[in-house]
Amino acid sequence: MSPEPTQLNGASAPKQPLDASKLTLTQSTVLHPVPEPGSPELWAQNVHTDHMVTCRWTAEKGWDAPEIKPFADFSISPLASCIHYATQCFEGMKAYRGFDNRVRLFRPDRNAKRLVMSAKRVSLPEFDDAELVELIKALVRTDEKRWLAEPGSFRYVRPALIGTGRQLGVQIPKEAVLFIVMVCWPDFSTESPPGVAPRSDLRLLTSRNDTIRAWPGGFGYAKVGANYGPSFASHCEAQESGYDQILWLFGDNGQVTEAGASNFFAVVKDKSTSKLQLLTAPLDDKLILDGVTRQSVLELARSRLANELEVKETKFTITDIKTAWDDGRLTEAFVSGTAVSTEILIPKDVF
Repeated sequence: MSPEPTQLNGASAPKQPLDASKLTLTQSTVLHPVPEPGSPELWAQNVHTDHMVTCRWTAEKGWDAPEIKPFADFSISPLASCIHYATQCFEGMKAYRGFDNRVRLFRPDRNAKRLVMSAKRVSLPEFDDAELVELIKALVRTDEKRWLAEPGSFRYVRPALIGTGRQLGVQIPKEAVLFIVMVCWPDFSTESPPGVAPRSDLRLLTSRNDTIRAWPGGFGYAKVGANYGPSFASHCEAQESGYDQILWLFGDNGQVTEAGASNFFAVVKDKSTSKLQLLTAPLDDKLILDGVTRQSVLELARSRLANELEVKETKFTITDIKTAWDDGRLTEAFVSGTAVSTEILIPKDVF
């Protein structure tokens, strides 16, 4: 990405792009304890690795040189734009140590491109997604020895961009901070929180008619904080009723969109041909997040199961799913996302 000119003291000066080659490293002298698998500390989801990446942006100069430095809290103005106007976006991915002892990221380029898109949606500065990927790799390399020590282990990587400009007026932020942290994360597919009985399936409660997660023309397709906070009340309601998450419906006909913060899939038999169909909500109306795991599931199904399974990104309703269940045509339902990977549902508990 080429530097853009700006006026500085009457002279034209380039705005600096995000540049991973300028990255500096300050080693932490305080090494935090690494939690044991299945421990309460792991399930708290607030245990971070020793370092973080930060990079400041201003409208006048562009991006500063990024830094890897010891993990620390931010000092932020009470007038910061992100606090008042939700000028904030983020991503989530995992870094894995394989059983061949190599460390890998799962499709970080797709997360980086999505963060650029989300930043644009909330008027935050753009950047070259490839530079973000390099910064993520650098952080993982810095902390992998202690925090990804065992084959089969993984850590959750969270890049985020927040508007930090000190102005209370309703306007585009003139300052922002990009940061990347790594956090210990439980394996939801094999573990349960301490004191909680293990379960093999996910139970969903359909959303009420007066509750909507996303709408046409909105921002349900962007990974911004404003999509998440308002959904917590429904999530708590579902849990208090004995369910795990909300199945978000849209419109008078109950169009199926997402399950909690995950993409939703159903496998049904076609009425006419009895061929199996993999159904998931489409992207064109921008009601759902274009999940990286979702993309991967669809690509794998199309490339490896084309003879047995017809993949359909299409609108379908909760009535369609219930009818398929009543007819014995609903064979499977599951959700996908970075946090859960994929998780099977109990179909009868969707209704």
